[in-house]
Amino acid sequence: MKKEIENPFSDNNCFFCGSNNQFGLKLNFFWDQEKKETYAEYLPALHFIGQGNILHGAIQMGLLDEIMGWNSYIVTQEMAVTSNLNIKFLHPTYICGEKLIIRCKVTSREGSKLNMQASLLNSENIVCTIATGTYHILPQDKYKNLIQGER
Repeated sequence: MKKEIENPFSDNNCFFCGSNNQFGLKLNFFWDQEKKETYAEYLPALHFIGQGNILHGAIQMGLLDEIMGWNSYIVTQEMAVTSNLNIKFLHPTYICGEKLIIRCKVTSREGSKLNMQASLLNSENIVCTIATGTYHILPQDKYKNLIQGER
């Protein structure tokens, strides 16, 4: 069963997921219960081009980091921050007018640390970029203090 994940950020201003960010990507994320993974589709805009017709590597890294954050939220129902992120570029990710797929799964959990693997696939289902990451799950009060600046 697949369902859209409700955005937990009330200001909706995030560059990747915020519907109120005029310059943002406005991504929607989905949970696939059968596969135990989070996924999103993204149609890259031409202004995110790197060399040639390749999607800029920083945007690819951001997409993978963002889906890991959403995956940690849906799995734990708590907010988490990136502790470690490793990226491997395997195949050029071309901007060609077709949607990309971003997927993420948990690989393990060690206390408040969640380890995940994410992948960015082109429209032909070729894995272009992969990431492994560790995310630190924060209690609500620490999250507000660290991320939202509330004291």
